[in-house]
Formats: sequence, structure tokens, C-alpha cells
Amino acid sequence: MDHTQPKSERTTAVAPIPFDNSYARLPPHFLARVHPTPVAEPWLIKFNRPLAEELGLNADALERDGAQVFSGNSVPEGAEPLGMAYAGHQFGQFVPLLGDGRAILLGEVIDKNGVRRDIQLKGAGKTPYSRRGDGRAALGPVLREYIVSEAMHALGIPATRALAAVVTGEPVYRERVLPGAVFTRVAASHIRVGTFQFLAARGDTEGVKTLADYVIDRHYPQIKGRERPYLALLEGVAERQAALIARWLGVGFIHGVMNTDNCAISGETIDFGPCAFLDAYDPAKVFSSIDQGGRYAYASQPAIGQWNLARLAETLLPLLDPEPSEAVNLANDAIAGYGPRFQTHWLAGMKAKIGLSGEEDGDLDLVQGLLRLMKEGQADFTLTFRRLADAAESDTAEHAFAATFSDPAALGPWLAEWRARLSREAQAPHDRAQAMRLVNPAYIPRNHRIEQAIRAAEDDGDFSLFEALLSVLAKPYEEQPGFSAYAAPPAPAEEVFRTFCGT
Repeated sequence: MDHTQPKSERTTAVAPIPFDNSYARLPPHFLARVHPTPVAEPWLIKFNRPLAEELGLNADALERDGAQVFSGNSVPEGAEPLGMAYAGHQFGQFVPLLGDGRAILLGEVIDKNGVRRDIQLKGAGKTPYSRRGDGRAALGPVLREYIVSEAMHALGIPATRALAAVVTGEPVYRERVLPGAVFTRVAASHIRVGTFQFLAARGDTEGVKTLADYVIDRHYPQIKGRERPYLALLEGVAERQAALIARWLGVGFIHGVMNTDNCAISGETIDFGPCAFLDAYDPAKVFSSIDQGGRYAYASQPAIGQWNLARLAETLLPLLDPEPSEAVNLANDAIAGYGPRFQTHWLAGMKAKIGLSGEEDGDLDLVQGLLRLMKEGQADFTLTFRRLADAAESDTAEHAFAATFSDPAALGPWLAEWRARLSREAQAPHDRAQAMRLVNPAYIPRNHRIEQAIRAAEDDGDFSLFEALLSVLAKPYEEQPGFSAYAAPPAPAEEVFRTFCGT
């Protein structure tokens, strides 16, 4: 599909970007060629200059031309705008064609580290996959994705990045009239489990093979030449998803919409729609307004990761072995291996959070004991672990740690067991506490802080809260004098109970 526009609308003399577009060279049915729809009065809200420099872009020129480039009004020379086709299981229900309904991939660049990265506009107008949608984005979801994606990066969690945000000068119509915006996202790629499902649902085994070979070249080159490269691909994706979701749980992150079309083959966190972070610890916590059954609750995410991998495995079966029964056996073994992979990553992360570097048989029980007390005591997830780091350095800090629980007295037996366990390791208290602070953030994108920033921007055109939040979240593991309020849980009147997708 080729939705063309006059040449004058497609390319203009703006900041050059050194595109090298490999996905655009894949078979035509993988994508639809489409150009952004111009907007009335674009204004550059935010430009991520350090990321632009990392990508090898001309940051000065992009700051000058950013409103035009990042709104889609001016498409740089060398771009090959397209929407990617994909399918997906949405809350367990398969939809054979979804695709980029409001996202347009401008092209790819090779960054300064030699890594190929996508540059994509979100909210830049209709595509052939928009169905009944308008292809636009509202300002609130754009700010949310900018904040959370950059916070995840600062936390050390693989995630898509935010390059720019632009207001369009045009309204979008949702439950109410909202200011329109366009978000520029950078990703290792935008290939999803759903991309494979789109081809498999068409019976296009050759297309699945072409995509798998492309993914191996781009994301898993170390497995080229293996006797069973497609099995190695499945195992590689399983490893990255296990590690990623373990990291999510370690910071209290709830993705909110882990459909197969939101599961990136690269192992990055992608699509920050109704995502949220835990305040009080509750493994059954759900924020997303569309997750009525709790399918994507905090503690359900590891199992959903495995479910999504099973859907990927189904698409790869014809490539795993010519004998169907053997292909199924190989796939089942790879999927079964995900559980131990996840448990290894999760336990290692949780042990680091409570200051353990060695290994003893009771370590899992110690971790689970603390989590149980946190749930019963309605303890704030982030604050509990950060204050535990203080307690590791000084007995006098135990009071502040215990104060995060509704019943501090209940912590006595656990604290005694924890201190006994620490005594069997050689690490000095100060060094242990410092190590704990490097994995237990002081600052996360608290849901109420995000909402405050969005409300100020939408209602008053005030981006100061957005800027302040980005500044604090850029250094999540460092104590920042003067910003202690950003580490605090919400007051009862500030608490966010529901988040929304923003489509």
C-alpha cells in the first residue's frame, strides 16, 4: 500500500538525518508506505539532545527544525515513512490485523555505537491500519510516554526512548477535547510477537522465515550459523523477556497492556499506555482501566510473558523442524525454559535489593517473607527498599524503615533473620548500603506526579512540572537535596487508581 502525497509535502530542506532503512526493503506486504499528515501550528515542547547526539544526528539543526520534523510536517530527505503490519492477541483475543494505526516509522539510523535504531512518529496521522481511529495522539499520553520511557532508561531497564515531543496546534477528540501532540520514539526496532503472528495467520511461512532471518541479523547475530537458528531465536527472545520482566518487578512497574503486539522481539519495554508503578505493595494490583479481569496485574506479568512466548513459538513451528511433532517438542522445551530463566533473574535482583551477594538455601524465603509483610503492612514498594538500604548501614535507621509499614512491630522477627543473614557475608555495612542504593531507586515516576504534570500542561500550558519531573528521574539512584517530595508516596487525595490507554 502506498499512500502518496505531493512531493512538496513529503520532503523539505530541513535538518538532515543519515537514514539507512532496512525494514523498508522487506517484502511489500510487511508494511504500508504512508506519509505523516501535516498539522496546523507545531511547537517543540521537548527535544532530547543527548539522545540525538548518541544517534549521530545534528542536534543543533534539529533544535532549529524540530517542530517541523517531529510533527511530520517536513519529512527529511532519506526517510521512507511507513506503517508496520502486525497482528496480536489483545487480552487473549486474537486480532489478525492491527498494525501501526497512529505510528509512522520515518526510518533507521546507525548510532555512534554501531547499533541500528528506529525513529518513529506517534500521532502523526492516519495510516491504512487506523481503522476508525484518527491517527492522532493527545498531549497527556505523549507526556506520559516521554516521562516513563526516559525514567526506565535511567533505571537501567531496556526501553524505547523519547527523542522529542511536539504540540500540533490542533485538538483531538476523546471523552473531551484535548490538545494534540506527536511523540518521537526511538527503538532498537518495533518488531513484535504480533509481527510474526500477522504473517503466520496468513499462512505465509516464507514471510515468517524472512522476518526471522531479518530479526536474527538485526538483534541476535550471535546465533547465525547455529544448527537450529530459529530455535535459538526463540530461546534468545525468552531470555530477554525473562530478564526484562524481572527488572519490571524489581522497580514495581506494571505495564498494563501486555498484548502480543506490545511484546518487542528486541527485549525492550515498549508502549507506555496505561502503565503505572506500585505505591503500596500489592501483587494483584491493576491500574489499567481496560484490564477489568486483572490479566496484566503486577504479579501476573511473568506468566503473561511466557504466554506471549508460546504465541511466538506457534508462528515458528514450521521453521523449527520438518516433523511437526518434533517442532512442538522443541518449542515446548524452549517455553518451559522461560520459567527457570525468569526465576533466576528475579531472585538475583531481589537479593541485591535486600543486600545479599552470596547464596544460601533460605534466601528465597527471606525475600518472600519481606514481600508478605509489605503486602500485609501496605508498605510503599520503593520507599521500603530504599530505607532498608539505610538500615543496612545503621541500626538506628530501622525505625524509618519500619515506619513504612502499618504495623512496625510485626517486622521484628524478619529484621532479626535478615541481620543474621547479613552477618554471614563479609561485606562492610557502608559498602553493602551503597550497593543496595544502586539497585533501589529513590525516585520513580510516581503516578500522581505524572498526572500533576499532565494536568498542568493540558489545562494551563504549563510544562514546568513535566520538566522538573524529568530532571529528578534522570538520576533515580542519587539523593537529590531539595527534591525529597518526589520520593514520597501520594497523599490519600493524590492517589491514582486508574490509568488510561490514550489511543
